[in-house]
Amino acid sequence: MPTLSTIAFDADDTLWHNERFFRLTQDRFAALLADHADRDHLEERLLAAERRNLGRYGFGIKGFVLSMIETAIEVTDDRVPAGVIRELIAAGQDMLDHPIELLPDARQSIEVLGRDHRILLITKGDLLDQERKLAQSGLGDLFDGVEIVSDKTAPVYAAIFARHGTDPAGAMMVGNSLKSDVLPVLEIGGWGVHVPHDLTWALERDTVPESHTRFRTLRDLGGLGDLVRGLGADNAP
Repeated sequence: MPTLSTIAFDADDTLWHNERFFRLTQDRFAALLADHADRDHLEERLLAAERRNLGRYGFGIKGFVLSMIETAIEVTDDRVPAGVIRELIAAGQDMLDHPIELLPDARQSIEVLGRDHRILLITKGDLLDQERKLAQSGLGDLFDGVEIVSDKTAPVYAAIFARHGTDPAGAMMVGNSLKSDVLPVLEIGGWGVHVPHDLTWALERDTVPESHTRFRTLRDLGGLGDLVRGLGADNAP
């Protein structure tokens, strides 16, 4: 078994909080349209719009705001007040300005593992927003490479690892999303480590690959160092 040489981290809700701002904005969205639809119906329609628009707008705040506006138009039968549209745009701008709050052990895990491994950041979403968050996080200088992609699929991961001179079998991806961070990397023969977050977007959920020999789950990033050391001990001659 190849030695683990590269450890890649997801960003949003793995290294810093992100989904909480989407949830707060959805609360604002529901309040603005309370006279037109109940909350459950709005959430269902918004999720459908987000799913439908991923191919057009990709992942991130801008696509989310456009999906909210589209949903508002739909549920009001094209009668949504201009003031509501203005509020939704303002909500999106607030999200783009939100401060970065690191999750526990994020910096320490990267610093410790970076002594013996190549450390990558692999994140998806809007380029400008992801660059802003990385700069504000103070973690940028700790990575040997940063990859901001439109989507995370098995071919995308394979291309990234190849670009950084890593065989997928010697790579690990750490993240909160089973669908984006874990399953595609397992598919190409890497290690997938799931670090669940209390808030996970519905479109990032998937079936836990319990029986996969290269799948691991951790309560938080504080256990990552021991996990990696244990894998190294298992591979020792």
